[in-house]
Amino acid sequence: MATDARPAQPKSILRGHKAQVHAAAFVRANERLLTADAEGFVVVWDLTIMRPRAVWQAHAGGILGVVGWGVDSVITHGRDNKLIAWKLAADDEPRLSTCLPLDSSPEPRPQPWILHMLEVNTMNFCSFAHCPAAPMLGPDSSERPEILIAVPNTLASEAIDIFHLPSQSRLHTVRLGDKNGMVMALALYFQGESLTLVAGYENGVAIVAQFDGSLRRWMPKYQAKSHSQPVLSLDISPGRDYFLTSSADSVIAKHPLPDPIPVGHGTTAAATMQGASNDNKQGTAAAAAVSNNEALSAALAQEARAAPAPAAGATTAQLQQTQVYVAATPLKVSNTKHSGQQSLRVRSDGRVFATAGWDAKIRVYSAKTLKELAVLKWHQTGCYAAAFAEIEPGAGGGDGDEEAEITETPTPPRATANPDNSSGEVQTQVQGGGRSSGTLVPKLVALTVRDKRIRQAKTAHWLAAGSKDGKVSLWDIF
Repeated sequence: MATDARPAQPKSILRGHKAQVHAAAFVRANERLLTADAEGFVVVWDLTIMRPRAVWQAHAGGILGVVGWGVDSVITHGRDNKLIAWKLAADDEPRLSTCLPLDSSPEPRPQPWILHMLEVNTMNFCSFAHCPAAPMLGPDSSERPEILIAVPNTLASEAIDIFHLPSQSRLHTVRLGDKNGMVMALALYFQGESLTLVAGYENGVAIVAQFDGSLRRWMPKYQAKSHSQPVLSLDISPGRDYFLTSSADSVIAKHPLPDPIPVGHGTTAAATMQGASNDNKQGTAAAAAVSNNEALSAALAQEARAAPAPAAGATTAQLQQTQVYVAATPLKVSNTKHSGQQSLRVRSDGRVFATAGWDAKIRVYSAKTLKELAVLKWHQTGCYAAAFAEIEPGAGGGDGDEEAEITETPTPPRATANPDNSSGEVQTQVQGGGRSSGTLVPKLVALTVRDKRIRQAKTAHWLAAGSKDGKVSLWDIF
């Protein structure tokens, strides 16, 4: 892309939203792209034909976040104080509408089946974070794996609630300080066996905390103020060795992530559920007196509680670990001279990350050096959402700190037919100084047009950008 003097152009433009696009996510091995807008609509785009497969209004207000869950579900987080899990398998698409939000529909668009619904806080404009419910539980380990959901607390906007799906139970309420303002961005993941929470705040502070299962409490491990304005977005690296933050100011900061808590203090499934039991014990009587839909609200309405005390019989060494060293030095800080970069996303290979800018530009940076690699300009109004497709490990190559590198590609081996071979195979022969190889490879079957489209959708290095104009641009980069 960067080897051509002409400005880069998107591979495709998806038109259909009437309101600004706030969130985007690739699902089903990149065959589908989910986009969500400020009027609560979700559009499922088929990237093999660049057409909608499903359209429905998921929320009464704008949507803050959307992700895939397993192979047949999606989760949306709306400004109507609801987080909803929807069943959306490929078999469910034919019964849903394909009438885009931009087009008037004579009758209400049918919704997918609702699996779960949580009443959550959306006053912060902070989208939810999620991760598998167990350290070794991968995202594709089952059709719909158990996951943890982190959202701002309903009453205390600086606190964070962590829920479990599908049980819909609240496991933790995390308070990391009361002088940082509202929670603005979240990430949740396992570092080894330690459940780790990353939070960005209204005053520009980023904090990392880990749950100590033996003490049943959250331990701050890192805190730094790299921004003069509220943190707009953050994302962790695929290798779990750093995270990045962007803000309403022009700074992008790269921060370290802590090592796991030593074995014996980490977050086993039993320790997590034990912490949940202690956190919610006070709400049991109140929850029993109300209906199922009101139980969650009653639990959230409890008055603030102090951090739980160390477990009975805790050793002196365990008690001393409550006074842990909190790192406060970011790895790298870059003043990009461009304020208002949000929806920061690190690509799955860890080479590059992208931001959506209020100046209508999508910027791609090296994750290693924070150097700007590309500026993608097509939209005429501000961009609010960015999303990378998952790519195969090593597909990008290199370290991501080069703007463009042109290398001479060696001449590939030439395939020659063997008239004595009746097995339908071809023999490759290396030309030049190389040694001849007698390896037999199967003859490639011609791909159909549909197969080519599916292959392109799954292997392209897609970067999707959603804008205030309601359009979504698709770029194939690096």
